[in-house]
Amino acid sequence: MNAEFINPFVTALLNVLKTMAQIELVPGKPKKKTDERAFGDVSGLIGMVGNNIQGSLSISFQEALVFEIMEKMLGEKPNTIDSDVKDMVGEITNMICGGAKNELDEKGYDFGMATPMVVSGKNHSVDHQVDGKKMIMPFSHSSGKLYLEMCFNK
Repeated sequence: MNAEFINPFVTALLNVLKTMAQIELVPGKPKKKTDERAFGDVSGLIGMVGNNIQGSLSISFQEALVFEIMEKMLGEKPNTIDSDVKDMVGEITNMICGGAKNELDEKGYDFGMATPMVVSGKNHSVDHQVDGKKMIMPFSHSSGKLYLEMCFNK
């Protein structure tokens, strides 16, 4: 995976959370991922398919961070990962993928986006269902961490 393809997703993630929830994240170092384990408590997963590309994106949030995002976006702080939190995670995942898609379209990467799926629970897994290398990048905030995972066939 090259930076030209990854950077639009990182930029979209930072922009969406800053704009929608006034959350500023500190990026960590990306690394290869070899298993299916999610590092967060709730994850949004979205597939992408085009003529020249196939992949998926996952964003896993630690519980305390997703609760703070919910409070800043909607004015209410949950105490459990309920259907409202899962809906918000799905919407955030969709906005991030859509933002990156717009930038990548300009670079000749045209792809369609599936409807996001949300998975939650301690030690849940994320199956990218794409034959390709997986990359994970941590992001930190005083409330917790989130993890951006990407898997592409290129």
